[in-house]
Amino acid sequence: MKHLAASQPTPDRIRLARLQQGLSQENMADLLGLSTTAYGDIERGKTELTLTRLAQIADVLRTSVVDLISDVPAAIEPTIIAPNELEKLRNTVERQQLELDKLRLEVDYHKRRYDERIALELAWAIGQKQERPKIGF
Repeated sequence: MKHLAASQPTPDRIRLARLQQGLSQENMADLLGLSTTAYGDIERGKTELTLTRLAQIADVLRTSVVDLISDVPAAIEPTIIAPNELEKLRNTVERQQLELDKLRLEVDYHKRRYDERIALELAWAIGQKQERPKIGF
């Protein structure tokens, strides 16, 4: 498990980001699957954060890990994209959107099949007599 060393986020940055999102320590603890005490220890600097936990905190706070460990927030630098590169990016996004739509349809299909199966098994179970099976002594 990797731990942060040189660029340890200050608890103040995490606390400030949490407050900017309007979240309480209890909210954060719930969203991270921690106890309130464990999360409070993070903000008090008593807990050494792993990269995984820091990434989870950044996700919950809708910020980047860089913003939590850097003195200067990450800036989005404007870049110039060539027209052919832009078209490639658009095509990639379209392909990924089609794949996502396909996966959603597949998930919906399997959910329906599962629901139908559960309904059939429930109907069968309700229709059966609820006797204990004989043991055969």
